[in-house]
Amino acid sequence: MDRSHAARLLQGVRTATLSGQRPRMLPRPVIGESWGRMLRSGVDPDRDVRSGLLNIEEIEERRQASPLLEILPVLREALVGVADAAHHIMVVSDADGRILWREGNAAVLRKADQLGFELGADWAEGTVGTNGVGTPLVARRPVQVFSAEHFVASQHTWTCTGAPITDPRDGRLLGVVDVSGPLETMHPATLALVGAVAQLAEARLRERHVSALERLRTVAAPVLARIGGRAVAVDVRGWTAAVTGMPPVDRIALPRSLAEQPEPAEGRAWLPTLGMCAVTPLPGGWLLRPDGPDGEAGPAGGTRVVLDVSRPRRWSVTVTDGARSWSHELSPRHAELLYLLALHRGGRSASALAQDMFGDPTRTVTVRAEMSRVRRYLGCLLGHRPYRFREDAEVEVVLPQSPSDLLPNSVAPGVLGARSAQP
Repeated sequence: MDRSHAARLLQGVRTATLSGQRPRMLPRPVIGESWGRMLRSGVDPDRDVRSGLLNIEEIEERRQASPLLEILPVLREALVGVADAAHHIMVVSDADGRILWREGNAAVLRKADQLGFELGADWAEGTVGTNGVGTPLVARRPVQVFSAEHFVASQHTWTCTGAPITDPRDGRLLGVVDVSGPLETMHPATLALVGAVAQLAEARLRERHVSALERLRTVAAPVLARIGGRAVAVDVRGWTAAVTGMPPVDRIALPRSLAEQPEPAEGRAWLPTLGMCAVTPLPGGWLLRPDGPDGEAGPAGGTRVVLDVSRPRRWSVTVTDGARSWSHELSPRHAELLYLLALHRGGRSASALAQDMFGDPTRTVTVRAEMSRVRRYLGCLLGHRPYRFREDAEVEVVLPQSPSDLLPNSVAPGVLGARSAQP
């Protein structure tokens, strides 16, 4: 089937779907799910809406703050030459869908300007509809969007293929790398190429992480050798570099007061997994020394857990135990898991959580792996068999005002059901 014929078929599918009729052929699931989100959120399919561009200073500020900056050479080397020769451009966005970098064929760059596909533009799905930047951010997997698969009609002359890039150090979604161009230049192999390059970029971040831990371990080893008792050296994200006097763990979730401290200084902090700790800055991390021989990791009665999912992004969990308080920012997956556990205080089996998360009760291995990661920072407050919050913990969920804003990018069946059940 040639591209023009495929575009006409997709136009018919889109027209029937938007008019509430059953099309002769269904859109691909990832596209159909995106169209459904657009219809529910009120995106106008026939109106080209563009939010304000970021100015040069704002773009540069976001670039310098983004971990994508350190892997930009990898993306350029793998994609810019290929994109230019194929009459495409490479685009890199942040996790908000804002275009931070854009390179490639000069003629295609000019066409992109006409679509509003320019530096500083907001290409989040909720702003401009189904597209190769915003939709991978929601689906969290590579997506190719061809012609009338775009929800907004003005983008039908375009094809784009994007893949999300996740920080392997903490699971955060960093942004999307995208290859785009006129629809006549579309090639089905682009999806595999962009997905492979995104994985390569994540591997490079992982290599840098391992190298940084090795440097921190070199610095921390002589310090730990002089310490009696328990101590652990962690990087700024809580990954363990060296430990003495206690069982090693992969990672310790740090409170915001440490993770976001611009000028590290000695002090004290309470962590659910370690108790009260003396905190000393190290080059590239922290030295944590728990009080007492056994620490205070177990929560006392009256522990309060506040799960804040009231915002579209930056969800958090805050633990308060007496006068001590600790907060941790959550990844989308962990926000979903903790919300579902808060919804089902009686507990959920691994298969039930797999059904809630993926619509597939057999994906228990994935659930157990994610719960293992959650227990690294909430282990003393979570039970298992079934998975649940401890009965003596007070759990509060801070919800958004509108049910449609509850974890808005989530496609987990349990979250979708909770959205529709709210009054």
